[in-house]
Amino acid sequence: MSVRNLEYLFAPKSVALIGASERPGSLGATLLHNLLAGGFQGEVFAVNPKYGQLAGRPCHPSVAALPQAPALAVICTPPATVPAIVRQLGERGTRAALVLSSGMAGQGGTGAGRGLRQAMLDAAHPYLLRLLGPNSAGLLAPGLGLNASIASSGALPGRIAFVSQSGALMVGLLDWARTRGIGFSHFIALGDAADVDLGDVLDYLASDGATGAILLYLHDLRYARKFMSAARAAARSKPVLVLRAGREDDPPPSAASESGALARRDDVFDAAIRRAGMLRVYTTDQLFSAAETLAYARPLHGERLAIVSNGAGPGVLARDALAYGGGVEAPLSEATQARLDALLAPGWRRGNVVDLGGRAAPGLYRESLEILLQDPGVDAVLAIQSPTATVASRDVADAIAPLARSASKTLLSCWLGGAAVQEARAIASGARLPAFRTPEDAVAGFLQLVHYRRNQNLLMEVPPSMAGTVAPDRAAARALVREAIAGGRYLLSDPETKAILRTYGMSVVETRQAATVDEAVSAARRIGFPVAVKILSPDVMHKSDVGGVTLDLDSEEGVRAAATRMRARLAERFPQARFDGYSVQAMVRRSNAHELIAGSALDAVFGPVIVFGQGGVSVAVTDDHAVGLPPLNLVLARDLVDRTRVAKLLAGYRNRPAVNMDAVLASLVQVSRMVSDIPEIVELDLNPLLADSRGTVVLDARMRLALADRSGSTLDRLAIRPYPRELEQTIDWQGAPLLLRPIRPEDGPAHLAFFDALTPDDVRYRMFVRIRELQPSQLARFTQIDYDREMAFIATRPNAQGLAETLAVGRVVADPDNITAEFAVTVRSDLKGLGLGKIMMQKLIDYCRARGTREIVGEALPQNSRITGLARSLGFTVKSTGLEGMREMRLVL
Repeated sequence: MSVRNLEYLFAPKSVALIGASERPGSLGATLLHNLLAGGFQGEVFAVNPKYGQLAGRPCHPSVAALPQAPALAVICTPPATVPAIVRQLGERGTRAALVLSSGMAGQGGTGAGRGLRQAMLDAAHPYLLRLLGPNSAGLLAPGLGLNASIASSGALPGRIAFVSQSGALMVGLLDWARTRGIGFSHFIALGDAADVDLGDVLDYLASDGATGAILLYLHDLRYARKFMSAARAAARSKPVLVLRAGREDDPPPSAASESGALARRDDVFDAAIRRAGMLRVYTTDQLFSAAETLAYARPLHGERLAIVSNGAGPGVLARDALAYGGGVEAPLSEATQARLDALLAPGWRRGNVVDLGGRAAPGLYRESLEILLQDPGVDAVLAIQSPTATVASRDVADAIAPLARSASKTLLSCWLGGAAVQEARAIASGARLPAFRTPEDAVAGFLQLVHYRRNQNLLMEVPPSMAGTVAPDRAAARALVREAIAGGRYLLSDPETKAILRTYGMSVVETRQAATVDEAVSAARRIGFPVAVKILSPDVMHKSDVGGVTLDLDSEEGVRAAATRMRARLAERFPQARFDGYSVQAMVRRSNAHELIAGSALDAVFGPVIVFGQGGVSVAVTDDHAVGLPPLNLVLARDLVDRTRVAKLLAGYRNRPAVNMDAVLASLVQVSRMVSDIPEIVELDLNPLLADSRGTVVLDARMRLALADRSGSTLDRLAIRPYPRELEQTIDWQGAPLLLRPIRPEDGPAHLAFFDALTPDDVRYRMFVRIRELQPSQLARFTQIDYDREMAFIATRPNAQGLAETLAVGRVVADPDNITAEFAVTVRSDLKGLGLGKIMMQKLIDYCRARGTREIVGEALPQNSRITGLARSLGFTVKSTGLEGMREMRLVL
């Protein structure tokens, strides 16, 4: 992640156009016209040795001849000239360049273009000169009057940033958005993203005060880890919406396993978008309407919608759309209906929808909305108005628009019609009241708010502890994997896979492997009848397709006959298949059990993914599954289950009891841990995974391995960095062991207890304000961190009841370039003065040194002499900032 020098790219004070021209239709002429016509207040320099003057201003022969170093250079010269120009710009002091030149091969390209691309990057590197492009369609910053793009028209100023991997789409949408009055803070075409990529742009826009929402158009990604880290950070500060195209161009899923076949690329993208807290949309209309809705509407505190209309038809259409979309209709309280009784005509249809009648006056609209907004059972209200000859729509808009500012709940509006309601829409939008054209569009906008809220809440929910689950024996699992690879076995049999599953505490049916019929009979005798016998072949994924499964065998003769018969069937139906023997299993009879599938697959972009759904032999036919990214906790595992249709069956129905959901979720978390811990795992199938009220048991399992890439960290293959267990440290403190470790999401309850044990002054020293209690969102931010960007170490030990308690916390948050990290250390109030603060500070310093961070900084209130004294003792410089006596502590590493 790097935002260094991006301010010169996206908020320049001067621009030089390299390759300016007067030739009609050329890139140089188009860009010069757009730069001059956009109203940019800074200097615009033209560079081309062919001209002495262009558009009535001097044209300079070279970069060296410019009167000053431009903040931003826009390059549209032939590709062979670009590396030299970039070097000249760097020498001159320019720190950002937009490269529109094409013909410089992108990632994976070959030949001269690939060489030019690398030469351009090499030229920029010594000067920290940032490059957007090549092959970019340009960028716009309408608030600055900057139009450095090939678009035929500029953009209106606004608070939406649009970032696109398609230049053509960007140019087309500019005109489309302008006709609808949609404004932008930035419009950015990434091009080939040789240097500045999507992750960098997200980091910049996340902290940009002029941007209220971010829209992304994606086709594919190269750096999933970087993207996920930046997207999660951005989505915590403002809405981020994603429109992804190219689903038909996605590579086909793996056919080597059932999980691999289910983990389609678009499903994986969906999982990533959801995990980052972003919102996915599927059309350009949805993209911009959702952006306006999220930017204007107040945050939802619930999902119950009330509807007001001046006619039954539009209101009923909205209610139907809400039901079809899975929304929740707000039940109006008796008190609310009584207040409406006094306001509306006798005989109005009590309930939701509230029909005001075709002649509803502006005052009636306003009073009705005020009543509904005060109902505790209503979370949002949609006001629908159809134009009539007796009531002007603009008057209704004038009456209700102020409610968008004063109401504490979400208010949406729908203005049916064209020219007759155009002014009303403009009044609503001007008051930051979302305005839609149809009831269906309005409800779709509301549901987008609902889905966005759910995605955000998922990230803020504190997961329960998994203290009761079996701790994985990672060393034993790795040993089994190494043994298989050493023996040349990369596709593990059912018994081999189950041996690994057992090291992670998963319940598996007793299974023995047999090489011959006689061994199969012997294995059945040891297990006890009845048994199931299954063929083992690395070339057969579905054993039943070749008659390779026989169940309920209750005698030695039955086992012998079945094994002999299935060996003959394999030779007949699939003669080229290898035969590795038989799997003999104890029969499991659970009449109310559900057959599920749990597993993992390896996506080429996002790395390992987790798959869950309805299992059994029909898994491909039912196609009921969901995909998630590891690492999973119990909350994320529950969300994975809830996104499948089978989830409703698992909750129980009629006389069929609910399954033990804790066991299902624990199985998913253990699968997640396994693929995170063991980089050699490529694919894993647990199908069927039986689940009932007693728990879960794996009947069949299959695992595919590959040699792990040891060139970097084995964790780099994961799109989200898992818990860094390697940073755990046990020390002796006060005569007893003390564990220093990174914080985990499951530490929420202990962290809350730690906060409650702080004195009011210690809370103020940490938060800089007095607060009584941590809000759920604050607790989530403290405990659910991105280990790639920040670190929080806790000092913990068991209390008298044997439960882990938090004694101290040390936290550092680095900037995206890892130059500066801001620290904070807090010790439980009753333990101050015992050396814990110094221990935590030293832990932070050692961690930052190991990461290559250049300096650590912190701030303290003037009364907090303990922390400033501790900082001085560790080599920090401490000085007053002049802001209310605040102290700044700084240590250069």
